[in-house]
Amino acid sequence: MSKGDKKVAYFAKLETLLSTYSTIFIVNVDNVSSQQMHDVRRSLRGEAEILMGKNTMVRRALRGLIPNNPNYEALMPFVRGNVGFVFTNGDMKEVREKIVSNRVAAPARPGAIAPVDVHVPAGNTGMEPGQTSFFQALGIPTKIARGTIEITNDVHLVKVGEKVGASEATLLNKLNISPFTYGLGVVQIYDDGTTFSPAVLDITEDDLVDRLMEGITTIASISLAIDYLALPAVPHITINVFKDILALSVATDYTISAAESIKELLDNPEAMAAAAAAASAAAAPAAAEKEAAPAEEEEEESDEDMGFGLFD
Repeated sequence: MSKGDKKVAYFAKLETLLSTYSTIFIVNVDNVSSQQMHDVRRSLRGEAEILMGKNTMVRRALRGLIPNNPNYEALMPFVRGNVGFVFTNGDMKEVREKIVSNRVAAPARPGAIAPVDVHVPAGNTGMEPGQTSFFQALGIPTKIARGTIEITNDVHLVKVGEKVGASEATLLNKLNISPFTYGLGVVQIYDDGTTFSPAVLDITEDDLVDRLMEGITTIASISLAIDYLALPAVPHITINVFKDILALSVATDYTISAAESIKELLDNPEAMAAAAAAASAAAAPAAAEKEAAPAEEEEEESDEDMGFGLFD
């Protein structure tokens, strides 16, 4: 098949996948081996299809399809770097989990950008004392113990986002530390013309309810502060108005049913005092029981000698 025929076949396959599937995961494939790609394809078999290709070919194919479906324009900004496409109609959370779950440990290579912080733990390295200068050059505190080099403190060797130096990579390899793991990472998700971050899939129903309640509370607070009637503020306004009416009834001769008991207590302070005394008397036995229980336990503990005398 000629180069031109391959391009035509690729464009046709991309068009078929776009028309067949509604969801596309744009994935980063930096440092991903062919074996990993094979394993991911196998795990997604029957649920999704993976398409790789040069970004220039993908852009050209999309430009040809955009006139018929403008939604594909949303994909264009993300066709850059070392990316691939996973097409699916399945559950997005399940598909994403299968995409990102296949990761393998890899040694640090000079010049690689650290995706995570790299720490070297304290402990015996098993290396001979003659290599002490190597550790000194990296500013790693060591001592000689039992004829080998021992790192005395944990060391933050490489920070996330930094390039791994040749010395750092050599040290990690000598210590048999493979600090990085590589696999497919989801960069963006396209779904029926909309693109969004994969973090959206981590939002739960509880998160949505919490955000909704925060919004309702904020609207109610603003409504009360500027004296503007909004639906979320109606319960608060109603309660406040009722409090005002109750206070007015208590302060005047006009009586409403809700204020009758309060007025009776205010007109008869002795009855209020008697009610308070009765409430205190009812609460006293319960409090006494709570205090007595720990005292009994302490008494039992102090009498317990496990069958031995003080000087046995």
